Amino acid sequence: MVKEEQMKKEIESIDTKNTDEEIVIKGSKTYLFFKRVLDIVVSFISIVFLMATLIFPIISLLVLISTHGQVIFKDERMGLNKKKIRIYKFQTMFSDAETNLDKYLDENQKKKWQKERKLDDDPRVTKLGKFLRKTSLDELPQLFNILGGSLSLVGPRPITKQELENNFTEYEQNQLMKVKPGLTGYWQVKDRSLATYESGERQKEELYYLPRRGFWFDVRIVLLTIPAIFKGKGAK
Repeated sequence: MVKEEQMKKEIESIDTKNTDEEIVIKGSKTYLFFKRVLDIVVSFISIVFLMATLIFPIISLLVLISTHGQVIFKDERMGLNKKKIRIYKFQTMFSDAETNLDKYLDENQKKKWQKERKLDDDPRVTKLGKFLRKTSLDELPQLFNILGGSLSLVGPRPITKQELENNFTEYEQNQLMKVKPGLTGYWQVKDRSLATYESGERQKEELYYLPRRGFWFDVRIVLLTIPAIFKGKGAK
């Protein structure tokens, strides 16, 4: 087993500049079968554990109090084969954050939000929400997405239709949508929000996974996700 530090160096040293070339998607039927089995087993065990230890109920109660009435945030994203899916997160913003942008954001912030879907020091995020985002605990409800089959443990991060069409070429869009999005992925462990659409690095890192996905590459990403979460690198 390759040590964590070695894996981290390999991941961070990968050159993502040559993504204009043909994108050949890797992954045999056997790999996809066992990937789905692992998704079911891991998500089911994780949900049972989080319920039994009261982690889910406690976070839900705290979120309910901090957001003034909303626990789960449902967001429409693009899934496998361009199918629209609903992904779940713990609500980290005030309940009117999506419907009343003018109340919280200035024009520059609104433009950046519409482009990146991320903001530095977003004024709509609650104090509890900042902690949940920093630790990625806000994404725990996506275990239900994985169990249901709309997400996988590892893959490109699920993005909106607007993000897809505004930041990827038609060819890149078609290739990206041939792979099921994941709870964690290459972009998540390498740079996270430090790699933006504006710089072009987000697109390169998401596409880089496609021709390299496989059992061992997925294992590396999963193992690197835990230290990435604790370090909070690129978290917003």
